Amino acid sequence: MPQVVRSRIAVLHGAHPATPLPRSFRSLADREAVEVLHRAARVLVASLPVLTDRLVEALYAQEPGYRAAIDSDRAEVWQEVHHSLRHNVGSLIQPREFRDAAHRTSRWIGEIRAEQGVPLDAVLHAFRMGGAMVWQDLVDETARRDPDDVRLLVHVAADVWNFVDEHCGIVADAYRQAERRLSWRRENQQRLMVAALLDGTARIADLCEAAAMLGLPEQGRYAVLAVASAPRGPQQQGPARPPLTLPAALSPGEDPSTAPGAAPLWHTSPDAAFAILRLTGEAGDPGELHAIADALDAPAGTRAGIGSPVDGLAALGDARRLAETALRACPASGGTVVLDEHLPDALVVSSPALGSALADRVLGPLDRLDPSDRDVILETLTAWLDADGSAQRAGARLYCHRNTVLNRLRRFEQLTGRCLTRPRDAVEVSLALAARRLLGT
Repeated sequence: MPQVVRSRIAVLHGAHPATPLPRSFRSLADREAVEVLHRAARVLVASLPVLTDRLVEALYAQEPGYRAAIDSDRAEVWQEVHHSLRHNVGSLIQPREFRDAAHRTSRWIGEIRAEQGVPLDAVLHAFRMGGAMVWQDLVDETARRDPDDVRLLVHVAADVWNFVDEHCGIVADAYRQAERRLSWRRENQQRLMVAALLDGTARIADLCEAAAMLGLPEQGRYAVLAVASAPRGPQQQGPARPPLTLPAALSPGEDPSTAPGAAPLWHTSPDAAFAILRLTGEAGDPGELHAIADALDAPAGTRAGIGSPVDGLAALGDARRLAETALRACPASGGTVVLDEHLPDALVVSSPALGSALADRVLGPLDRLDPSDRDVILETLTAWLDADGSAQRAGARLYCHRNTVLNRLRRFEQLTGRCLTRPRDAVEVSLALAARRLLGT
């Protein structure tokens, strides 16, 4: 039925519907109803300022979503409402002349209200309030002029309300498009800000803005998690995603965009992905970093490193470099390294050239042996150091007698000239083994 009403009115205005209606639908009542509508609408156009005042007051009283905008700039809201009413009421009289302008106005209102953060429901409610007020004024004006003509408005009621619904749809579409643009812009600005913080290129003057944008305290305690990027196939496109997920409790911010359950703040580089971790425990407590490492949901073989804690957003560049060091200290087989618990390994990977030189100097003599023989000595040496110098525990780990362990250690000392009971030599041997394991020397 509404489609029939719209088509009949279109015919009366000279428009051409897609499917011509039978002549029996073009009744005299339709023409009379349109004439009644036009007379009342012309009176509304002449009194638009008063109608605008009433609608703005009604919005302030009945729609909480508009109160802040009206309190902030009442004159701007008044002009917006007046502009919309002028084009929409004009469309009732001259649809061809006003239709495009009315559509542009509705789209503009949807966009600007999205930018101002006025809820979409409030904007749609405002349009329906305006439609109801215009319709009531049309009825009142017709009743004042000739009460018998009010019954004729029934013939155009569906057309008027379909017009309101059409503009609600235009507003909603424009609002959602603007919302998507704003969301993309916010996400892009957030990505750029996170990248600048982790690169150490953010300006001190921008830290307050960064804190507000990311929902992070400027002077909080932080650490950075680094995850090695997974190999990507030739068909994969777009930025690499980290091969793990952080628990919701590790989401770093208090802002709704980073509240528990939201995605953490990631920055992806060609070699690794980095996440900002906000720390809430006491300074100097290593338990918090261990809890984070234990809570990571990572596939087998994933390599991850957690750097030492830092104070303040300004130090996130240092935190990233510490996380990269922890990642380099992670075994090739995978796992998570907390930097503060692997500082000797971190020393080795921080200076690969010196680490390789130390490994060659300390372990080089073993390379003259048969590879299988050499590997047995290195395995025994590693097990003995891991067992805190206990041949008994090392033998249990290697499934051999403690005397076998001691014999292999003595052979190592003979080949290298090192004495494992001398602290300096023990330290050098330990670092050399780490260099060979981590650097592949």
